[in-house]
Order: sequence, then structure tokens, then C-alpha cells
Amino acid sequence: MSTFGADVSVLVSPAAGRGRGAVLAVEVLAAFREVGFDPEVLPADSGAEAERQAAKAVAAGTRAVVAVGGDGTVHAALQAVAGTTTPLAMIPAGTGNDLVRALGAPRDPLAAARAAAEDLMAGTTRTVDAGRTGDRWWATVLCCGFDSAVTDRANRLRWPRGRRRYDVAVLAELARLRPRELTLVLDGESQTLPITMVAVGNTAWYGGGMKICPGADPGDGLFDVTVVGATTRLELIRTKPLLTSGTHVDHPSVSVFRAARVELSSPGATAYADGEPVAPLPTVAECIAGALTVVGAGR
Repeated sequence: MSTFGADVSVLVSPAAGRGRGAVLAVEVLAAFREVGFDPEVLPADSGAEAERQAAKAVAAGTRAVVAVGGDGTVHAALQAVAGTTTPLAMIPAGTGNDLVRALGAPRDPLAAARAAAEDLMAGTTRTVDAGRTGDRWWATVLCCGFDSAVTDRANRLRWPRGRRRYDVAVLAELARLRPRELTLVLDGESQTLPITMVAVGNTAWYGGGMKICPGADPGDGLFDVTVVGATTRLELIRTKPLLTSGTHVDHPSVSVFRAARVELSSPGATAYADGEPVAPLPTVAECIAGALTVVGAGR
């Protein structure tokens, strides 16, 4: 242990950024040691193992969990730290890094490590909201419909590798695009409507920089709910580029609501959050105010 008696648990995803996470871990450890911490590496070769190691570290009283990787690594760490006072630090080493983007944390990994280490030593933290669905925590966007079907298909594909899998999955799902009937209950108010997709946003971004819920604020205790109604393949293709700027919400087929509790029901659909499958529908998403403590993020 250091003279400060402080320890930090560094959760590393060797697969993040095609091996970038493992390389960056050395620099991350050095950044924490420079300010007096004694970091411990928690390597994990699967999401389940990452969750187990992070939960064990939190139970043992670690000062912080540092997630070195992409949104998947952050999601695994979140299962251990959400609902506790143990801070999360995010070191972007993946392809998406949507929570880093949303919270204004440094996009450069070494700068992010230094900012987190300095905040932790100074006792400077920030609390933000988190979503909870069943026993799963999430921090960015929960979605179902077209986009979750694309992710589900991409996860099943063995070829091609990398982001091209998603291109193939998008084309396959476009070919079978049909409106899906969904019952949406927002803070007790129910409606049933045909949808292409629904995104429940604690923050604005998902999918590596798509601003699906542009008005979402992770500090207001509410979700922004973006509903894309029944649409054609051509309109969906035309609208997709608008996701970068968030101007898709001006399209007549798009509606935006706000709620703290969102119930979703549609046969055969799966909800994804932070890019990970979290629950089959029907399911409930609750916004838990101030559930997540972070260091190294914009204040």
C-alpha cells in the first residue's frame, strides 16, 4: 500500500480497441501511482468475470473502480459501483466511449487517467443518474426495436469481423423491416403504438456517437424517450445521418417524451442498454437519481 493507504482497482479489457486496453493499462497504473495510489489490476477475459472482479473489489472497500476499455467495460464496472459511493473512472480505449462523451471526460486515455487520479486524491467527485432494468444498471441509452434487432443479429454473425458486421446486420434488418406494435407506459400513462424503435436515454449518445436522445440530461432524474414511429426503409435510411447532430427529432415520425419510469412491452423484442442485452420485453426502466459517482469527468 502507498503512504496514503489508498488503493484503486483497475478493470482492464484486453479486447477493447483490438488490444489497446491492455497496452494502456501500464500508463494508467503509472498515472495513479504518480499521485500516491497503489493500484491493483483486475484483468478479465469476459464481461461476467469483469463484473465479478469489480463487485469483489467494491465489497473489499476499494477507493475507486477504473474501467480501461470501451462501453462494455464501463457497463461491467457499473454493475458493481452503481448504487454505492464507490466512484467510477473511465479510461476510453474502445470504439464507442459514449458515456465518456456524455459526461465530458477527457477523450485522451492518459489525460483521462490523470484527471481521475487527481480528482480521487482531492476528493472531488460528481454524481449522475443511472438507469436500472431489473437487476441490471446502465448509464447511456436503452433501446428496443430496429437498432436492438441489428445489434442482436450482429452478435450472432461470425463474418465479417469488426464494424462491418453491423453494416451487414443493418442491411439484413432493413430487408425485413416492419413496424412493431409496442405498449409504452410513461410514469403510469399508457399508449400502444406502431414503432420502428424506441430509445430511453439517460444520456444523449449511443452506438459510438449517435445523438439519439439529444435533450437527455444525466442529472435531472428523468429519461428522454425518443420514439421513431412506423416508417419506410427509405425514410429510415434518410434519417439515419441526422442522428449525428440529433436533428432527427424534428422529423414528423419522431416523438420525444420525458419520464422517470418507462415500461416497454412488445412480444419477441429484447432491450439493449450500453450496447449490451439487458432484458427481454416486457420490462421496466427506472431512472435512479444520483446513483452513480464518477471521477475525472466534467463538472
